[in-house]
Amino acid sequence: MSFQLTASMMCANYGNLEKEVRELEAGGIDSFHIDIMDGRYVPNFAMSLNDMAYIASATEKALDVHLMVEHPNNTVELFLRKLRKGDTVYIHPEAEYHPSTTLQKIIDAGMVPGIAINPGTSVETITEMLRIVKRVLVMAVNPGNAGQMFMPYVGDKMHRLLQLKSEMNFELFWDGACGADKIIEYAPKGMDGFVLGTTLLFGKGKPYGETLADIRKLKF
Repeated sequence: MSFQLTASMMCANYGNLEKEVRELEAGGIDSFHIDIMDGRYVPNFAMSLNDMAYIASATEKALDVHLMVEHPNNTVELFLRKLRKGDTVYIHPEAEYHPSTTLQKIIDAGMVPGIAINPGTSVETITEMLRIVKRVLVMAVNPGNAGQMFMPYVGDKMHRLLQLKSEMNFELFWDGACGADKIIEYAPKGMDGFVLGTTLLFGKGKPYGETLADIRKLKF
């Protein structure tokens, strides 16, 4: 069974970010998830443009950039200039008046266009965009902070999107409160990837390679 694992770098040790990147890369991580927060769309600040640019320079692995910012159309080009073709950029549809305009900028730059869906966002409100994007990041918790509890009703949304993804040709990624139980349940159903944070990857007191190997050996 094939699924991707991406490391939520807002949970990494910033005392030695280079070491974190190297160890995750050596341990077999598939990509690096970068959470950009502006303190407005979500009530918190996380990673910056410079953090993202450094990680892009330190690894050849793909970046998975999640823009939790108001009106991303105003600033998305700053991020696109620091990324490599093939990296993914997610926006929140609610954060922009015309999200398709921002998605077109991402496409024109050679990046993978994506949308992130909050727990309170219904599938019906983003159906049209599912035909444009290549990745959908489903938030299992409200965005803005690590370590939150899973919102149980998100499971129904996951099932509906899993039914739509082959028809509309997008990949589906899980973000938030991702434990082994979620991977065991949803990977066999067709979930393409999982963002790993404090629940399963960081702060476990053992090498990342060992943790990632254990995840890939889960019994389905």
